[in-house]
Amino acid sequence: MCPVRDSVASRIEIATISGDDVTDNTTARESTSMFDEIMQKFEDSPSQQAVIRLLLERGFSVNDEGRVVSGGIEIPNTGIAREIDVDRRVVDATTDAILEDDELRRIFQNISAIPSLMDLAPVLDLTVLTVRVTAADEPGIVSTVTNCLASAGISIRQTISEDPEFTDEPKLYIITDAQLDGALINEIRALPFVRKIEIE
Repeated sequence: MCPVRDSVASRIEIATISGDDVTDNTTARESTSMFDEIMQKFEDSPSQQAVIRLLLERGFSVNDEGRVVSGGIEIPNTGIAREIDVDRRVVDATTDAILEDDELRRIFQNISAIPSLMDLAPVLDLTVLTVRVTAADEPGIVSTVTNCLASAGISIRQTISEDPEFTDEPKLYIITDAQLDGALINEIRALPFVRKIEIE
């Protein structure tokens, strides 16, 4: 059996609940995340917000010259502009704004990408368990879910937990070599902090 904690009453709802198959009785409360604060700095420019969202999603950083990089590899601004359908000058303006803001500069000069097995899962015959939760800032979510899998004798290849500070609806991704049986899926689904799970 999966271990269940008793902190349900103190949970804070930070994810938007949607979908006909989702039921949750947790009382929602507004919460301003770091992601929200970053986006508010560009609230007058949806195009620049699109650039910011792409940088965060891909883990791209901005160097001292205002160039977008992944590690030491420069990502052409024209390529970024093409990806999100904006003018290249929007990317230039966004990176300039990042360097002019001390808080944004610290964030975007230190962000990095994490290699993920999720896109390779179908090729490598891996299983991806996606867990959507009601309160991503509740402690112990990752350990509780991984303990469930360990108790069932399932080894984990990779765990990716999106940061609630930078994502509107953070999710937990667990990649394994094994297929998950119905009983284990139901146990994880029954955990008090779980809103929805998906298996791929």
